[in-house]
Amino acid sequence: MSEKMTHFGNRTVPEEKKEALVREVFDSVASKYDLMNDLMSMGTHRIWKRLVAQESGLKPGETAIDVAGGTADISLLMAERVGEAGSIVVFDINHEMLKVGQEKCIDRGYLKNIRFVQGNAEEIAFEDNTFHCATVGFGIRNVTHLDRAFSEMARVVKPGGKVICLEFSHPESKLFGKLYDMYSFSFLPAVGEFITGNRSAYEYLPESIRKFPPQEELKKIMEGVGLFKVRYYNLFNGIAAVHVGVKV
Repeated sequence: MSEKMTHFGNRTVPEEKKEALVREVFDSVASKYDLMNDLMSMGTHRIWKRLVAQESGLKPGETAIDVAGGTADISLLMAERVGEAGSIVVFDINHEMLKVGQEKCIDRGYLKNIRFVQGNAEEIAFEDNTFHCATVGFGIRNVTHLDRAFSEMARVVKPGGKVICLEFSHPESKLFGKLYDMYSFSFLPAVGEFITGNRSAYEYLPESIRKFPPQEELKKIMEGVGLFKVRYYNLFNGIAAVHVGVKV
């Protein structure tokens, strides 16, 4: 029987090897991950993450899980909404990213209602109908099977709760797309090498974005796992997009 293959950036690799390759990338850049996000997006990623927190509709005392939540940016924003009576789980496969997120939460005094759990997005270690909301920000494109990850997020959300995905996507304008390609494949790897010492990690980033399904296709994947009222809106001409689905 032939091996099942998947993409890792522009490379084709056996499915069982992708997880280790992704872990290696994020192990190497974890300490500089937030700084690189600020530089790459000129700070706009923070505005986009605020949109996710607002879209969650979380109320005081409620619960949420931030899948691939690593450095806890979205989790901190949701923690402000749920207060000390609520709780947020940062769920990520990468120990180094979780460590950075935990240190950030300690610095900001937010460990009372945020906890950190290491695990795979395709096998979320919580029971059905646990959370009022599940989010994933800039992490879903790194999983091997998108449908399994979305299915798991839908499973652990309570009926009526939302599954929200913020991810890099595909620009609407062809001209803008060409400019974005120049920026992504030339500028980003050079800056990534200068800041983190790892050029290949920031070559993988634009490659993984280009391999990611376009907005309408991602919407269908979310609908395919049983989410309803799935909608999306583009950010900055489609460089990123927010997809929202509801569990019935």
